Amino acid sequence: MAEHNRIPVTVLTGFLGSGKTTLVNHILTANHGHRIAVIENEFGEIPIDHTLVLNADEKIIEMSNGCCLCCTARTDLIEILRSLLARSDHFDRILIETSGLADPNPVAQTFFVDDEVAANFTLDAIVTLVDAKHIRGHLAESGHEGLGSAVVDQIAFADRIVINKIDLVDAGVVETVRQEMRAINATADIIDSRYADVDLGDVLGIQAFDLSRPMSGDPNWLEDDGHQHDPRLASVGIELEGTVDQRALEQWLTAHLRERGDDVYRVKGLFAVDRDARRFVLQGVHGIFDIRPSTPWRGENRTGKVVFIGRDLDRTELTRGLRSCLTQ
Repeated sequence: MAEHNRIPVTVLTGFLGSGKTTLVNHILTANHGHRIAVIENEFGEIPIDHTLVLNADEKIIEMSNGCCLCCTARTDLIEILRSLLARSDHFDRILIETSGLADPNPVAQTFFVDDEVAANFTLDAIVTLVDAKHIRGHLAESGHEGLGSAVVDQIAFADRIVINKIDLVDAGVVETVRQEMRAINATADIIDSRYADVDLGDVLGIQAFDLSRPMSGDPNWLEDDGHQHDPRLASVGIELEGTVDQRALEQWLTAHLRERGDDVYRVKGLFAVDRDARRFVLQGVHGIFDIRPSTPWRGENRTGKVVFIGRDLDRTELTRGLRSCLTQ
């Protein structure tokens, strides 16, 4: 199915109390003219989140099974998405609000592993909310094997980060939080909000997961500020001069992610293929990746850019592997 016919999906994540339901209400009550289906997931035996969402024409679908979405079988989400396709009424967008304890990785993988889902839906962005007042405490809590690890995962996977509740702290704290976010995720856009009152154009229809638009528009997206909240967590950016042998790249990535996929949170890139005028976009989450052609190069320098985000990444090994895929 053509890209413009696929239904865009926004995954909304963030730790407990960050303001996700407030943002959902803001989206549902705004004057945007779109029909939005909301998939609500809860952690706990008694569902309550859906009762906090204001009444609206949009469809609210509950996934309350006493567990967070990342723990359920991925087939649950696939079946819900298929059921939306079977409905007689049409939805313009899908909004998935995950549990505050959820890992966004399996949700993102859903749009890679099922052909019907991939043909009819496109992952627009992973939007992560953080609580400006409490996020630093959450990051420190229980080290990186407990709650702190869950928070880091949510931030690291984000395409856009919303620092919420800035009215509860002073400007210096907001700037410190921004630096913490940038240390964990070197490529996500960061915006501020009070009461999750954001411009909808900053969280919906931003095509951030597609990457062809933001990558081409931001020449500094590979830059790394050198400081990381967790010394093991890093963002490694690599430039590729010349064209890439796509098959060689697929073979190398398959082998590398089979061995190190648990440590690679995200891989995203843009590169040129020999004898092809189009830009090619690479997206991956842990052991799953996808390479698709995008818009043509328009006279700009056909320099490839790839970013790996994860733990214990070996820059030398990654650089050597990617460059081995360049055509001679």
